[in-house]
Amino acid sequence: MKYFIITGETSGDLHAANLMRAIQQKDKQAQFEYYGGDQMQKVAQLGLKKHISELSFMGFVEVVKNLKTIFRNLAHCQKCIDAFLPDVVILVDFPGFNLRMAKFCFQRQIQTFYYISPQLWAWKESRVKKIRKYVNQLYVILPFEQDFYQKHEIQAHYFGNPIIEEIQPKNTSVDQDLIALLPGSRTQEIKRMLPIMSSFAKHHPNKKFILLAVNHIDQSLYQHFTASIKNIQIKYNALEETLSKASFAMVTSGTATLQTALYKVPQIVCYKANKLSYLIAKVLIKVKYISLVNLILDKPCVPELIQDELNLKNLKATYQKCTQADVLSQTQLMYNQLRAILGTSNVSERVADHMIQHINKR
Repeated sequence: MKYFIITGETSGDLHAANLMRAIQQKDKQAQFEYYGGDQMQKVAQLGLKKHISELSFMGFVEVVKNLKTIFRNLAHCQKCIDAFLPDVVILVDFPGFNLRMAKFCFQRQIQTFYYISPQLWAWKESRVKKIRKYVNQLYVILPFEQDFYQKHEIQAHYFGNPIIEEIQPKNTSVDQDLIALLPGSRTQEIKRMLPIMSSFAKHHPNKKFILLAVNHIDQSLYQHFTASIKNIQIKYNALEETLSKASFAMVTSGTATLQTALYKVPQIVCYKANKLSYLIAKVLIKVKYISLVNLILDKPCVPELIQDELNLKNLKATYQKCTQADVLSQTQLMYNQLRAILGTSNVSERVADHMIQHINKR
């Protein structure tokens, strides 16, 4: 069968790649074309139609500034689907783009599966109407999302969170001097988060810092903010290696907060957006927390420094508090609770099996 997969973010690239591998195990004739990234390219090198580095824009203002590019990408994606004639289009997160593509596929009578559903429980709840109308099968990765969609009379399948598959058991001892820096996967995020993280490193010369870089961001951007700071080392493709040893982490809000927690690394969650984007978000977004760790647990496990709160003074004070013995112990207890909530492994395999069974029924 022919599968067209669309994602626009680093985390989606990773989850989609694992899903593709699982599909290949069950469908030996599987053909893939996709909007994705380096991880998906490792599975199907020739299927890439657009790289995520050209797709993702963070914040309301940035999206408006890049509308011409976004609509150009939508038109290109539609042409690719028309040319490929897939049996199914699999949408992975990336809601602003993918919900438009869901409508396009519906109009073309192409079966559409949404894997890693939009976080409509946080904002734009009205979009559930589009999910109900345009999406044939919906797969969620957060346990509370099933109940959310059920209230809207939409069946959502939950097989666990695929991030579990990517976490390897720790086989090294913790380096108490090592702190991981995860400034995000988008250029805008890095420009806002890394200067503060770098400043923290400069004020802690006795600590070692590893900056976890992403492949589609040129090293020159990271070096621009870190060149003068001798205790920061930039590493690509080193998340498992680093989080297996790190004693602490500073993490931009997103999937990385969950990965860090599952490696049992204490962390501070950082987030800073364009001021106008942030003000708009404050009005529209209705959640108590921004980190997936706190959202899933529904309680404050990891501290969140948001917007103006994210400054050197607060970062230093929060770090001191988080590294106290009683706080560290409490954090680990809550991390264990989080792991239990997220379910078992083999998530991608079970999702792939369900998808293929549904396609074959038609």
